[in-house]
Amino acid sequence: MKIDFTKVNLDNLNSYEEKAMTSFETLMTKGGEGNDFLGWIDRPIDYDKEEFVRIKEAAKRINENSDVLVSIGIGGSYLGIKACDVACDSYFASDRKVKLIYAGNQISGQYLSELLDFLKDKDYSLNVISKSGTTTEPAIAFRFLKEAIEEKYGKEEARKRIYATTDKAKGALKELADAEGYETFVVPDDIGGRFSVISAVGLLPLAAAGIDIDAFMEGFKEGRDIYTEKSFDNPAIKYAAIRNMLHEDGKDIEVLVNYEAKLRYIAEWWKQLFAESEGKDGKGIFPVSVNNTTDLHSVGQMIQDGKRNLFETVIEVENQERDLVINEDKDNLDGLNYLAGKTMSFVNKQAMEGTTIAHVKGNVPNIRIIMDKVDAKEIAKLFYFFEIAVGVSGYMLGVNPFNQPGVEEYKGQMFKLLGKPGYENK
Repeated sequence: MKIDFTKVNLDNLNSYEEKAMTSFETLMTKGGEGNDFLGWIDRPIDYDKEEFVRIKEAAKRINENSDVLVSIGIGGSYLGIKACDVACDSYFASDRKVKLIYAGNQISGQYLSELLDFLKDKDYSLNVISKSGTTTEPAIAFRFLKEAIEEKYGKEEARKRIYATTDKAKGALKELADAEGYETFVVPDDIGGRFSVISAVGLLPLAAAGIDIDAFMEGFKEGRDIYTEKSFDNPAIKYAAIRNMLHEDGKDIEVLVNYEAKLRYIAEWWKQLFAESEGKDGKGIFPVSVNNTTDLHSVGQMIQDGKRNLFETVIEVENQERDLVINEDKDNLDGLNYLAGKTMSFVNKQAMEGTTIAHVKGNVPNIRIIMDKVDAKEIAKLFYFFEIAVGVSGYMLGVNPFNQPGVEEYKGQMFKLLGKPGYENK
């Protein structure tokens, strides 16, 4: 993976070096706010090997008895999983034995009702992911799905098909899992949700879907080797510094751009990572995303000609697994014969290059992240790059990158409206 900063004016970057390196040192020495949630930094080399083996064994059992695994979780217990799942799967003709389906990531009665109908003639298992077991969305979904799976298989067989990823010692879900005899896996105490895909949170459902979790962990390890180097040439540190430099120059919005639709949920994971990490104390760079070339025909107008308060980070994939060559047509009614003999990936790349030129001319700085290909290993390296970068960037911004106090306010107001005991005077 390569990072290209040449489409950004770096004349003033050196003035951010000291602050960036100090923030990196704060991150790596665990000397800043949120330092009790930094277990993800060394997790690629310091993880529970026994649990890793159990994850593979559980995934094998799921493949033996299920067509579907329902992954029940929200936020960090959902987005990293789906990002890797979608990126590594076929668009249409998937050859996976087990299909991952998601629940508990919203409160739609329509969705859950249709899911319950869909599962009636399927063999399936459940993986409920919640540190507490009381988060509203997954708790509601699990209540319905637990009832359905017990009705389908009976309690004895159902308990063999339910896997709980939760706190190692306490909480409602842990208590239920112990009482019912579900196999449990651990949501680590020292890793926040948006960083947790490297733990059992992500590894169990990904392994069940047939994704190579050894390669996934190796990608994190390679990312750690590269992006924890104490040097301003470290691309993760430089990216953090450039973001803050652009932010102080009035660029308050960062647009993550992809030209391969398989990466659309990478952007969803990235938005949570940066929004929850930096958006506090009245500060933060607002993270949004576009899927090109599709969105060039919609919000592309705003990016090109709208308010000059944004910059782009573009993910490029150098090598596609499959491609098509455009043939010549004797009538040429569509006027495309000038593309005859060219591949679609070539056309897509020229669209990306042309867009970059146009946007940079329109005062939209562009950072380019170049992935060799899309697979579990490369995705893990990308995840780790962004995780180091957001830690450094958050400390440069002057916030705690590892908490999310703002999400509690909406919950209190919602619980009051729902009549939850204890919230009457909110």
